[in-house]
Amino acid sequence: MFSGFAVYIGDRLVCMLRDSAKSPRDNGVWLVLSETVDPADPTLRREFPSLRSIELLAGKIGHWLLIPGDGPAFETEALHACDLLLRRDLRLGRIPASRR
Repeated sequence: MFSGFAVYIGDRLVCMLRDSAKSPRDNGVWLVLSETVDPADPTLRREFPSLRSIELLAGKIGHWLLIPGDGPAFETEALHACDLLLRRDLRLGRIPASRR
């Protein structure tokens, strides 16, 4: 999947871990937002200041956002995402169409 490893919690796809030499700008943690979350939500931007769209997706899939692996706060933001996933934060994760 886009040169990365998909992470599921149950049937929900919650993120993807990517480290590829082909397009390093999109390396990092790809977060999958739930159907009810607006990707422009200012709360997300406060929690994840480096969060941005994924260039490889060319704006076609807006509910996937990137915590860039080369960002200055990557480890802090990635660990925060893990904490949210462990707490089953309803803003993160979707059941992909192929698993519905």
